[in-house]
Amino acid sequence: MVKLHYCLEFKHLERSFMSQLLVRKLLIDLNAPFASNWCGQDAFKSAFFNALSMSFPVGEQFFIDSVRAGIKTLPEAEQAHFKQEVQGFIGQEATHRRIHGLFNDHLDTMGYPNAIAKNSAKRIAKNAHLNVRMHVGVTAATEHFTAIFADWILRHPEVFDGSEERLKTMWLWHSAEESEHRCTAFDIYKALGGNEEWRIKLFHFVTVQFLSDVLLQTVRNLWHERELLKVSTWKSGWQLLMTKDGLLRGNMANWRDYKSATFHPNQHDDRLSLNWLQSNQKQFAVVGQSA
Repeated sequence: MVKLHYCLEFKHLERSFMSQLLVRKLLIDLNAPFASNWCGQDAFKSAFFNALSMSFPVGEQFFIDSVRAGIKTLPEAEQAHFKQEVQGFIGQEATHRRIHGLFNDHLDTMGYPNAIAKNSAKRIAKNAHLNVRMHVGVTAATEHFTAIFADWILRHPEVFDGSEERLKTMWLWHSAEESEHRCTAFDIYKALGGNEEWRIKLFHFVTVQFLSDVLLQTVRNLWHERELLKVSTWKSGWQLLMTKDGLLRGNMANWRDYKSATFHPNQHDDRLSLNWLQSNQKQFAVVGQSA
């Protein structure tokens, strides 16, 4: 009995620690332009990460709006429990939105068509009438994708070898914070009474939609750069995504974890995130703290 009490207390302390979300200002200059093949002069990697960045501002605003709306529907005691964590979540996501907005501005000047943002905005508007639990559930599912992608990036920082340090820092910082706030939307979905059946349904929907959107935008980016039909382009794409430890194939086990009835995001190791943030404090300034 004592042992059980200790374990439960430890879990409570662990979750309390996770809820302390710092809001950081990234100390890099994104005013200067960069090359279209900025990611190690690799056409596919540049096009793929550009596609992810193009999706972020609209997506992150949706996450902010969903979580903010979700917490407002909770009883006052529950709102108080989540209030500071949600403030940190919103602060981090708003900072990501701003930074990737600056990055995307350079893509705009290079003539890239940002279809992923337009399509996402239309989809969000079309589904605005749905219950807030649905929106938070979609947010939680998408946050799982960003968290497992982020952990992969932190395990493979060499993917940015040959890139400008400021751009490498931007992606690693974003990855570290995605891992840091991976529990927020999930916990609010649970607090709203979201059930397991819909959690998994929404995850399957997000899987198809998110991957389709990103890969189609990647193809558009490659077409814009006249790199789409080159063998070297798709060889790089296979190596990035589909090798044994690739971004997609190497994350299959992490993807499946979300479908378990006993899953919680804090079951996934966040040491790489914590280590990067601890080791790179000169790259950012703390401007707010959630708890």
